Amino acid sequence: MKMPVSMTVNGQKVSGEVEPRTLLVTFLRENLRLTGTHVGCDTSQCGACVVHVDGSSVKSCTLLAVQAEGSNVTTIEGLAEGDKLHPMQEAFREHHALQCGFCTPGMVMSAIDLVKTHPQGLSEQEIREGLEGNLCRCTGYHNIVKAIAAAAKVMNAKA
Repeated sequence: MKMPVSMTVNGQKVSGEVEPRTLLVTFLRENLRLTGTHVGCDTSQCGACVVHVDGSSVKSCTLLAVQAEGSNVTTIEGLAEGDKLHPMQEAFREHHALQCGFCTPGMVMSAIDLVKTHPQGLSEQEIREGLEGNLCRCTGYHNIVKAIAAAAKVMNAKA
């Protein structure tokens, strides 16, 4: 039995039919072909699947697509404005905060929410604690922390 689902994804109204048990990450990747959101662990441990649902970061492997009915979802594909990268994406590029890139979309989405919820600024320790739900097996986090700190300055200056 399939169920209808509709939401706004990256500013576009979308709809489809899904099995009741279909995860949001599966709907995004398979139905909408937005493959920037990754499935890394199937246990909600790695954070590679983080997207924003109604402005807050969510592990999309823990949310059913039908639970996102009527929501506004932003994926990594929805951050850039044309050729202009989001400040967090730009900071990750500038500070070499990625290697294989598998965790990067989830890291970027989590980091944006982290900065948004700390408009007064973030210490290195707060950044590291804020990323506890995201795993990177390549970088050792040093450049990721530097990138988030740099992007926070830019993002908070615009706020």
